[in-house]
Amino acid sequence: MTFWRRRGLISVLMGAALLLGACASPRTAPPPPIVFVHGNGDSAALWLTTMWRFESNGWPRDRLHAIDVPLPTARSDDAVPQPGRSSTGDHARYLADSVERVLARTGARRVVLVGNSRGGYAIRNYIQNLGGAAKVSHAVLGGVPNHGVWSNPSFQPGSEFNGAGAFLTALNAPKGPNGEEVTPGPRWLTLRSDHNDKYAQPDGVWIGARGTPTNVGFDGPALKGATNEVLPGRDHREVSFHPEAFARTFEFITGTPPRTLDILPEERPTLDGVVSGIGAGGPDNVPLPGASVEVFAVNSDTGERRAATAVYRRTVASDGRWGPFAADSTQCYEFVIAAPGYATLHVYRSPFARTSEYVHFRAERLVDADKAAASVVVLTRPRGYFGLPRDRIGLDGQPPPGVPTGVAGVSSSRLRLADSGRTVVGEFQSGVLRERIVGRAWPAAENRLVVLELHN
Repeated sequence: MTFWRRRGLISVLMGAALLLGACASPRTAPPPPIVFVHGNGDSAALWLTTMWRFESNGWPRDRLHAIDVPLPTARSDDAVPQPGRSSTGDHARYLADSVERVLARTGARRVVLVGNSRGGYAIRNYIQNLGGAAKVSHAVLGGVPNHGVWSNPSFQPGSEFNGAGAFLTALNAPKGPNGEEVTPGPRWLTLRSDHNDKYAQPDGVWIGARGTPTNVGFDGPALKGATNEVLPGRDHREVSFHPEAFARTFEFITGTPPRTLDILPEERPTLDGVVSGIGAGGPDNVPLPGASVEVFAVNSDTGERRAATAVYRRTVASDGRWGPFAADSTQCYEFVIAAPGYATLHVYRSPFARTSEYVHFRAERLVDADKAAASVVVLTRPRGYFGLPRDRIGLDGQPPPGVPTGVAGVSSSRLRLADSGRTVVGEFQSGVLRERIVGRAWPAAENRLVVLELHN
C-alpha cells in the first residue's frame, strides 16, 4: 500500500469513528435499527447506497436491515390468489415477522421503517392493522402512491393500487379528532416529486390509458398528518434512493442533517448477496440454488479481464447466497451468473466502496427479439429512472434506445448490436451523479446477455 493511500485510509477510518461517536456514545442509546422495504417487483439490493450513506454517517451496519419479499409483485386483484404474486396481507405479515427478528437481534424496543413505492403500503398496513404502531418510532414513505396510481371504482377495482379500492380506502380512512390519514403513534414523513413521478400523474399514460384521467394528482403520495416534503425533479425511485432523499430521511430520524452525502470507502469490502430468478408471477426474490457465480477483475477502460482465471467462484446452495467475496474498492468487476434455463449473465459494475450483503443478482432470459442480434447489452439504473432531457445518457456512443422524453419512467435501455467481442460503454450523468461503466459485448448466439448496472 502506498503512503498516500495508507494516509487516506487512516483519514477515512478516523472520520468514520468520529461520526459514529456523534451518533452513539457510552452515555447515549445507540441509534435505532432501520428496516428498509423495497417496492413492487424489486429487492433489498436497491437500498445498497442508502445504507452505505447511513454507515458513512456513523450508523452501525448491524442496525441497518433491508428485507427481500420472496414474491415482490402485487396481485392483479388483491383478494384473488395469483401464482408467484403476493397480497397486501402477505406483504405486511412478512414485514411484521422481519421487524420481530430485528427487535430480537438488536434488543431495541422500536424500529424505523423506510419504504419505497409498494413498500410503503406494507409499512402503513403493518402499523395500522398488525400492531406496528407500538413498535415503530418513524415511518418514511418515498414515492408511495398513497392515494393510488389511479382512483376509479370501475377500472381494476380489486388492485391495491386503486385509490378507490378497498385496501387504500381503509388505509386512508380519517383517524383521530383531526381526521388524519396516518396512524397515530409513529412520526410520519412522505417524500414525493413535484411532477416527475410516473405513478403520480393526472393522465393514465403510464398505466396504458393515455388520455384517460387517473383522478390522482402530483401530490398523491402526500398524507394528512404526515410531514410532506417535495424533492423537485426527482423521479419515482429517486425520492427514496437519491442522496437528497437520504439527507431528508436522516434529518427526519435524527433531527440533524447528515455530515456527509458521500460514501466513505473501505479498502477491502466484503460482498455477498442472493441469486434469484423469474417465477410464475415475474421476477422474484426466491433463491436459485445451483446457480454459479464467477467474479473477474476487469480493466476499467476496456472491460477486458485482467486474467483468464476468476478471482472468485461459487455454486450457490439452498439459501441462494453467492459470497462472501473479499473485493478491492478500487477495482471494477465482471460477475458471471449461470443457471439452468437462463441466459449466462455478464454483469459489469463500478467499484464497490463498502461492504454489503445486498449485492443481489437476478437470472434473466433472452427474449425472441434478442436472438437475431450478435450481442445484447442492457444499461440499467435500479435506483432511479432515466429522464430526458434531464439526464445525459449514452450507450455504446449513442442515445439509449427506448428512453422517452418527459417524465422519467424507464430504468433500463436494451441495445442489440450487429457485432460482438468488443468494448461497450454505458454513461450516465444527472446533476452531481455521474457514472461510466465499461464491459464487453458477449455473443448472444451463445445465450449470453450483457448488463451494465449503475450504482447511482
